[in-house]
Amino acid sequence: MCTAECVGFHPRSADRPRVGIDSLVSVTTVRTLVVENDPTDDVRVLGEWLTEAGLELSVIRPHAGEELPAGDLSGYAGLVVLGGGLPDTSWYAAEENLFRTAVRQKVPTLAICLGAQIMANALGGYVARAEAGPELGPRLVAKRDAANNDVLFADVPLMPDVIQFHHDEIVELPEGAVLLAASPSYPNQAFRYGDRAWAVQFHIECDADMLAGWIAGSADVAATGADPADLTARCAAALPDVAETWRPFAHRFADLVSGRTSARTELPLLGS
Repeated sequence: MCTAECVGFHPRSADRPRVGIDSLVSVTTVRTLVVENDPTDDVRVLGEWLTEAGLELSVIRPHAGEELPAGDLSGYAGLVVLGGGLPDTSWYAAEENLFRTAVRQKVPTLAICLGAQIMANALGGYVARAEAGPELGPRLVAKRDAANNDVLFADVPLMPDVIQFHHDEIVELPEGAVLLAASPSYPNQAFRYGDRAWAVQFHIECDADMLAGWIAGSADVAATGADPADLTARCAAALPDVAETWRPFAHRFADLVSGRTSARTELPLLGS
């Protein structure tokens, strides 16, 4: 979930485990950092999929005053950053730095909705209010050709089911990013930066209760004239199809984090 108000962009010792896929042989527990940007958008079913695939999730809630790691992701083998719609953006600069750190330290990363927008901005992209207006509810996105060679997206169907809930969009991808999925009105639906950082504009973490809460309190739903009960029902009906695609996707991400599979291309490192 992401609203315009939440996207004010432009503005241990020697025995601790090293980070990133290249050094996972030294990690005894596959610990993944989850950043929760909004109490109404927790890791929910995505968390279930990741834990059943062997990841240990450690959740940080900056919206509740918890501090993000500064300049170092030691001890974490992966990073997941969720969506949100809060007007408070005070931690976004720190979150941008976290993305740059993850890229620099080669930590596998998955960013969702607001998280995807912050990641794009952190790496040189551009985010703005979507000219097409809010995108809400169950939708299809289309894989791009490059997705067929992507370790996470190769096995995703050509037109996967997703849940959308945003009215800002990634207008420009970071330089060097690879577009993986698109739609006619919102062309940058998913991208990869290097070989270990993925961002998706849509939601894969939701259950029916989460979506019902978003819809009930959404000014965007009211502004579009959508019927809340109908939208809630359509979202709930789409969730099995969403899970059919994105649960295996989450497992593939977990395999990458844990070192059971490897990335296919080299990651361009940011300057330190």
